[in-house]
Amino acid sequence: MSTGPTTITLRRPDDMHLHVRDGEMMRAVLPFTAARFARALIMPNLKPPVTSTRQALEYRRRILQALPAGVRFEPLMTLYLTDRTEPAEADRARAGGGILGFKLYPAGATTHSDAGVTDIRRVDAVLSRMEETGLVLQVHGEVADPDVDIFEREARFIDTVLSPLAARFPRLRIVFEHISTRAAVQFVLCAREGIAATVTPQHLLMNRNALFAGGLRPHHYCLPVLKSEADRESLLAAVAGGNRRFFLGTDSAPHGRAAKEAACGCAGIFSAHAALELYAEAFEAVGGLERLEPFACEHGADFYGLARNSGQIRLIKKPWEVPASLPCGADRLVPLRSGERVAWQVADEPPGATPAGAAGR
Repeated sequence: MSTGPTTITLRRPDDMHLHVRDGEMMRAVLPFTAARFARALIMPNLKPPVTSTRQALEYRRRILQALPAGVRFEPLMTLYLTDRTEPAEADRARAGGGILGFKLYPAGATTHSDAGVTDIRRVDAVLSRMEETGLVLQVHGEVADPDVDIFEREARFIDTVLSPLAARFPRLRIVFEHISTRAAVQFVLCAREGIAATVTPQHLLMNRNALFAGGLRPHHYCLPVLKSEADRESLLAAVAGGNRRFFLGTDSAPHGRAAKEAACGCAGIFSAHAALELYAEAFEAVGGLERLEPFACEHGADFYGLARNSGQIRLIKKPWEVPASLPCGADRLVPLRSGERVAWQVADEPPGATPAGAAGR
């Protein structure tokens, strides 16, 4: 990686945790990711969820068809794990090509997780087959018990689900998605081989005060919810330290404005419009810009056994104002940092990508 006071040149990165939805929403948000990332691991929590290899390959085809002309981007797929998933589906996924694993949503833990796993022991046979085939388990790491404090659900999941799971299946590769606590950082650092974690820009840049700054901020609501400043600092130290177990996964999760600004608003932060730029801010804040390239471009590819990307992308230190909202069919999206400034921007976005400074209303 070459750095200077105003420019960073990186190997083209991967987003190893992304929601692009489907239909009009997908067509609205996909160009932002394709402008910044060579590949992304696409989450399967559609309505209905993507539970089979056939559905995943069909979804992949729709994503490729939605790309702007001239843009090269590879969607990597994962399947939605349910109580009824058969071990044979792991064999079909491995043979299908481009499917990297299964996503574990504890039932009721987050958006569109109602079809998720109700008891982890119900899927032991599938996990055993995944261990044999080399497929990766991507984990939404929170318990769904409403009696557990929302700020403690990640730590409780580690103790009651994830630690025993990792011990029962010692060869199963696991990604602890969008970690948000000091407890999660410590678990990953001390875990056996084959366990890694993704970290989002919102959990690096904001603590839970951001949910209430000047009033209730629904567009800062995500799951896992933002945590304390001590937790945020622990995440920053982990990624800036360069440990190969931590890598980029935005968890960019678009919802229309009406769904967010509601009596029961949806969880999810849309960050794809400025994802790489926001990570640059976080790494710069702790004097770790030289660690951004391994985190964004190497650790994730290496963990999943993928070749590192060969292209490059350039960031320039040039502040720009994020639009108040972005078009999405008949609705609007309110992006992270709406109406505020981002310190870095991508230079030379590919054809069809929405420019960083595109006007919104």
